[in-house]
Amino acid sequence: MPLELFLDLYSPPCRAIYIFARKNGIPFELRPVELGRGEHLKPEFLKVNPLGKVPALKDGDFLLAESVAILLYLNRKYQVAAHWYPTELQARARVDEYLAWQHTAVQLPATNVYLCKSLLPHFSGQPVDPVRLDRLLEKLKPALRHLDQEVLATKPFLATEQLSLADLMAFTELMQPTAVGCDIFQDWPRLAAWRARVEAALGPELVQDAHRLVLQPRDPRDAQRDPKLAQELVQRLLERLS
Repeated sequence: MPLELFLDLYSPPCRAIYIFARKNGIPFELRPVELGRGEHLKPEFLKVNPLGKVPALKDGDFLLAESVAILLYLNRKYQVAAHWYPTELQARARVDEYLAWQHTAVQLPATNVYLCKSLLPHFSGQPVDPVRLDRLLEKLKPALRHLDQEVLATKPFLATEQLSLADLMAFTELMQPTAVGCDIFQDWPRLAAWRARVEAALGPELVQDAHRLVLQPRDPRDAQRDPKLAQELVQRLLERLS
C-alpha cells in the first residue's frame, strides 16, 4: 500500500512535505484535508491524527504527525541526497537548530500575516485591518533581520553551503505572506537572493505547483457554504490575531 500524505496545501508545513516528496521522487497518495471546511475535525481524519492537525502521514499501519518528524521520517526511509539532512555532526546540528527555532520565530508570525491579509477578510467579509496587519508584520521583522544580517551573511543557505530541510521549511513559511501581496523580502537583500537560490534549486514549476492554492484568489462561495463554520473560523482567527 502506498504512503499516504494528508495535507492542506494552504499550510506551509504541508507544502514543505509535498515539495520534498515530489522533489525526491517519493511515491505517495495525496489525501487533501481542507482546514477551511473543518475536514481536520471529522471522525475519519481524527483516526489518522487524533490531534486534528495537518500534516499527517500513514505508512501502512504506521501513523505520524508533525511536519519536522514527517520530513525526517521520509529523509531516513528513502535515503535521499545527503544535503537535505547532512551526516556531518555540526552541519546536521545547524539544520536541527533552524527546525527547532522556526515554529514560533518564523512560521507563526508569517502565517498570522497571511491569515490577516487573506483568510480573515475572506470569511468575515470585512476589509483588511491595516493596523492589525502592520502589527503582525512587525512581529515577523526580528526573524527576517536575523536571517538576512546574521545567518545569510556567511553562507548561501540557512544551515550549510547547500539546500537543506531548513531552507525548505523557511521558504514555504516566508512565501505565505508573499503570496498575498506582502513583499517581506524587499528590505532584506540577502534574504531575497536566498529566496531566488532556493526556488532555482527546487525548480520553479514544482514551487508553482505547491503554491497554486495560495497564489489564486479564494472562491467567495466557500464562506457562504457553511455560515456557522465561517463564523466560528472568524472568531478563532480574531482570538489568534489579537
